[in-house]
Order: sequence, then C-alpha cells, then structure tokens
Amino acid sequence: MEEKLELLKNKVLKGYQINKTDALALAVMPLKELTQAADEIRRKFCGNQFDLCTIINGKSGKCSEDCKYCAQSSFYPTDVESYPLLGTEELLQQAEYNSKRGVPRYSIVTSGRKLSRQEVEQACESIRQIREKVDISVCVSFGLLDEEEFGKVKAAGAERVHNNLEASENYFPNVCTTHTQQDKIASLQAAKRAGLSVCSGGIMGLGESMEDRIDLAFRLQELGVNSVPVNMLNPIPGTPYEKNPRLTEEDMCRIVAVFRFILPGSFIRLAGGRGLMEDQGRRCFQSGANAAITGDMLTTAGITIQKDLEMLKELGYRVADVCE
Repeated sequence: MEEKLELLKNKVLKGYQINKTDALALAVMPLKELTQAADEIRRKFCGNQFDLCTIINGKSGKCSEDCKYCAQSSFYPTDVESYPLLGTEELLQQAEYNSKRGVPRYSIVTSGRKLSRQEVEQACESIRQIREKVDISVCVSFGLLDEEEFGKVKAAGAERVHNNLEASENYFPNVCTTHTQQDKIASLQAAKRAGLSVCSGGIMGLGESMEDRIDLAFRLQELGVNSVPVNMLNPIPGTPYEKNPRLTEEDMCRIVAVFRFILPGSFIRLAGGRGLMEDQGRRCFQSGANAAITGDMLTTAGITIQKDLEMLKELGYRVADVCE
C-alpha cells in the first residue's frame, strides 16, 4: 500500500493527473503517510504561499433557497439575524479593519438566490469605495448572477467570485431542491467569462460518501477552480442536518490530502467548521491545505486573525495576496 502511495505521489510531482480509481485507493491509505505525501505535493506546486481571507455577512437571512445545512434559509426555524444589504460605510469599515491586521483578501457574502439588479448596483458602489480607499482585494458571493451582472462587479473592482458546488453532482439533490448544481456551474462560468477568477468547493459531513467527495474534487478540477474551500459541517439547530455527526480532525486531514492529490496546484481553503477543530486546522495545514478563512464565519464564530497569523508563521507559511 505504501509503495502505491509513493508511486502516485511521484507521478503527481511529475505532472501526472490521477484518476478516480487512484483517488479511491488514496482514501484508504495510512493517514500519516498520506498527509505527508500531500504536503510534499503542496510544497512542490504552491511553495509556502498561504491565501488568507475574511468574510462579512453582507446580507443575512430570509433566503428563498432550501439548502439543508444553512441557518439563513427561510425554510427552517433558526435564530439567525436577518437584515438587508449592508451600506457602504459598514462594508468599508470592515475592509479597513481586516486590512490593518494583515489580511489581503476580503469577501462580501450575501444571502438569497441572487442579488437584485438594484442590490448589484449598490454593492458595486461599495466595492468601488473599498478599492479606492483600502489596500485589500475584494471577493464576492452574490448568488446566481449572470455574465452582465458579473461584468459590473468586475468593473467595480472585485477580483474573485465565490459559489460553492457543496457536494458531488450525484449527492447535490439531497442537499438542495430550489436550484441545481448546474445553476451554480453556469454562474461560475459566467463569472469567468466576465474576467473574474472563481472560488468553489463544498461542505463535508452532509451525509455524503468519500466517493462523493472525490467526484466533487474532480468536477472542480474540470472547471479549473484554483481556490477550493473545504468546509466541515457545523450542525445548526433547526436545520435538517442538526443531528448530523461531526467529522473528526482525522477525517478532514484525509479529505484535504486526497483533494491535494487531485488538485495539486490549487489553494485548498479550510473554511466553515474550522473553529470546531481542537487544533484550529493546524494538522490540515500540514496535510495539503494552504488557505483559510479567518475571523468570524457567516453565522458562527471563527478564529481570530492574530491567532491565525501566529500559527501560520510557526508553520513556515507566508501570507500573500494570491492571484490567478
């Protein structure tokens, strides 16, 4: 088994793209050896660069979509706060706060299927103000916008669009019924046509199999995604997944290691759920992950920027504004 692992690692280091059979074999390899191999691949293709970002919940609650993991869905009885799209002043203040603390990337995330045209115009004005006044890159997660709308976002100064695929194509209908994964893919492709880079990943612990996770990683590889959030489900009371068992740190290390073999040059980002880990993701950052969301999450507490910067320095990473 270890000989197989060494063979696959060396092939990836030489530019070979593993296939699904290879990935399924990796999923049952001894964890220590697997994560060490994945970290070697990370160092080869990405060096010590680390892509760190923060997010702000720019519009909260009353979402029309029925994603079963989400506290912001109007379908479920959760205690999440609801409010409309934040104004420029508040978005600008948060951008300044994060920039002063050394975070190079700032993402505005909004609830709902997509922003309305009026909201897009309002958001674009906020982005313009941020880019004029703050030395920070801006990402957006505005839902299922079209190419014209993404063009406006790009012209305002945003660089990247986020839209998670959440799960494999096969498993996605179990997660959401109010839109399809193809809707999400079409929106990502529209963003790329508008000249924006894209960020897309999934949530682990929804009830999916390891094969589903591997299928998701290959779909992201096919789509040319360079920033890949790997979320660990935080089961929220009131949602259909409230009783889902939490994944372990070992589960997450294995997942990011297999993702690294499939996506050797991507920035694999620990995102939601990292605060549930006792080590705050340290082992995953030694298992192939080399990006993270820092600070608070959308509806749950995260890890402070200062603590993350200290940990990353200890691990030998260099936080940088990573562009495609």
